Amino acid sequence: MKAFTTLNGLVCPLDRANVDTDAIIPKQFLKSIKRSGFGPNLFDEWRYLDHGEPGMDNSQRPLNPDFVLNFPRYAGAQVLLARENFGCGSSREHAPWALEDQGFRVIIAPSFADIFFNNCFKNGLLPIVQPAEVVDQLFRECEANEGYRLNVDLAAQTITTPCGKVFAFDVTEHRKHCLLGGLDEIGLTLKHEAEIKAFESKHRAAQPWLFA
Repeated sequence: MKAFTTLNGLVCPLDRANVDTDAIIPKQFLKSIKRSGFGPNLFDEWRYLDHGEPGMDNSQRPLNPDFVLNFPRYAGAQVLLARENFGCGSSREHAPWALEDQGFRVIIAPSFADIFFNNCFKNGLLPIVQPAEVVDQLFRECEANEGYRLNVDLAAQTITTPCGKVFAFDVTEHRKHCLLGGLDEIGLTLKHEAEIKAFESKHRAAQPWLFA
């Protein structure tokens, strides 16, 4: 998992509430357990004018010119602005995989669905909860200023706007530690590899009949 420390990222505003995980990555694309390759099908039904299926050449598909992700000014965005209850619906972990594969590292919204929120931290994404009035302000500034960027500092737990306005955000110490170190659950376990091997050796010596 990629570590997250600070990010000065271009912002893309997705002005929709209750965006569910089937909208983030439709069910027909859930045919792989690899964490890569899902980015081109992120928001597939909104992003393209045709109906996407696995194996299609996305570069040849007609883009929806009215969908914000297709606007040239937001190409390469790493911060997604969203509305309340982002990531609702099914628990599919492919949703944060698709967002991360597209290049997003931060999502800012007034609220998130619980399972999606937890899955983000396990996959190197930083979901940030901000009051609705703050999110409204960020939407206005982003839409009024092409090239709008936010600076996100995880250690300091702050978001800084181009004009210098600073907003604090909350994150648990455990999640912060994992993101700063790029540690998913497997990575956390492997930090105790020596103790695990020592326990296994002691267990084998004490009860060898279990390993016959």
